[in-house]
Amino acid sequence: MPTAAPWLRSDLHDAVVDLARRAGREIRDVYGTAFETAQKADASPITEADLRAHRLIVRELGALEPALPVLSEESVDEHASTRRAWSRYWLVDPLDGTREFVSRNGEFTVNIALIDAGRPVFGVVHVPVTGSTYWGAAGAGAWRGSETEPRRALTVRTPASRPVHVVGSRSHGNPELARRLERLGPHVLHAVGSSIKLCLVAEGKVDLYPRLGPTSEWDIAAGHAIVEAAGGQVLSLEDGAPLRYNQRDTLLNPDFIAAGDPTLVREFLATR
Repeated sequence: MPTAAPWLRSDLHDAVVDLARRAGREIRDVYGTAFETAQKADASPITEADLRAHRLIVRELGALEPALPVLSEESVDEHASTRRAWSRYWLVDPLDGTREFVSRNGEFTVNIALIDAGRPVFGVVHVPVTGSTYWGAAGAGAWRGSETEPRRALTVRTPASRPVHVVGSRSHGNPELARRLERLGPHVLHAVGSSIKLCLVAEGKVDLYPRLGPTSEWDIAAGHAIVEAAGGQVLSLEDGAPLRYNQRDTLLNPDFIAAGDPTLVREFLATR
């Protein structure tokens, strides 16, 4: 890992954690109102909360590191012709889980990741409703904390519990996933929205997050960084290799698995 990498700077690290929390406050301000919901071209919902968080994050990241591009879910079309040339950039989902936001169940997050050579090397996930923030950096560990509670280190659970505790999407069911989990054996399935699922793997509260179905790179990059910093893996189900970012024409992820215990990973891969 390059010794001059910007994600190792403590001032940048702290500033991005604080920025995610500030974006969370923007989101909470809208959450408490009778907000309107519009529909984007891909039929996904968007609200004023998405846009307020997006504008704040893009502006402040640009001020922190002017040389680094920012790819946000809400600005992706602006960078379609240039992003493949970026080796290092910020990848942002200003409000991950807009469907959960609209349904008012609290399971939505702010996601900010730093990508270097296709790898998520630093990530912050903030949960506006609870005030919890998760963050992690390559080679430096992962933590959870809040503005009122001290941070604590995170570690994935290994060996996995038996029965296996699995976290899955609240908004996107999948019959193929159900079949593979049955082949895996006894398990307990927890339904959760947004990138909170990856954070639960990172802090050892669940063993496995398999995702069969579409996600975008900004949905998972910050959580991916946190899982790896906590000692876990996020692997493509296409080839079993670690997920990489900004490597293809599409920003959609392949099916993937996040877990702490390598033995459990091998067991799940064998359920194909």
